[in-house]
Amino acid sequence: MAELGLQAEVREGRGKGVARKLRAKGKVPATMYGRGTDPVTLAVEARALHHTLSTDAGVNVLIDLQVDGESHLTLAREIARNPIRGTILHVDFLKISRDEMIHVEVPVHFEGESPGTKEGGVLEHHLWQVSVECLPGAVPSSISVDISRLHVGDTLRVEQAVVPEGVTILTAAEEVIVSCVVPQLKVEAELEEAVAEGVEGAPEGAAATAEGGAAAEGESSEEG
Repeated sequence: MAELGLQAEVREGRGKGVARKLRAKGKVPATMYGRGTDPVTLAVEARALHHTLSTDAGVNVLIDLQVDGESHLTLAREIARNPIRGTILHVDFLKISRDEMIHVEVPVHFEGESPGTKEGGVLEHHLWQVSVECLPGAVPSSISVDISRLHVGDTLRVEQAVVPEGVTILTAAEEVIVSCVVPQLKVEAELEEAVAEGVEGAPEGAAATAEGGAAAEGESSEEG
């Protein structure tokens, strides 16, 4: 797992006004908490933070946070972003220990090509990430799922995912990750076609019934 250093400074004051001034200077307000210590209000350079969170590890990157000459192993959590620009407005840093298990969300990576897509099916994704437990140094960048045997009507569940050594998946084993299904539009088209065929066949059936009824009525009259 990647581990990157990041400089932080203790910030004075709180509130929207202080945060606004920090952002105007290219900094992001932050808070560090965890491991039995009181929360510490910080500020980090926006560009440096963006670079730190842009590795393949994403938000699960281990951050060696430097504060007043002291080093703290952390994970970025509760990242607030601007809904339009996507820029980071605030971030919490969770202090962790290298020898203690942590819980993180890891993205699912699909390997191979589903033969079901060549059979007219489409992949329907149910889970894009799973929850795992492991030591900080063992956090995988992703959890692999092989879809090379996924035909139309098949599903792959969490229990079928490939898990690296030292990692335990916490997401329920029976949860469906991905399935190969018949496209909804195709299903609707087939239903419409079946209904249309039924309507078209109705007059012939009705005529036959009418003829049969007339014949029966004639026979009854002759007998009388």
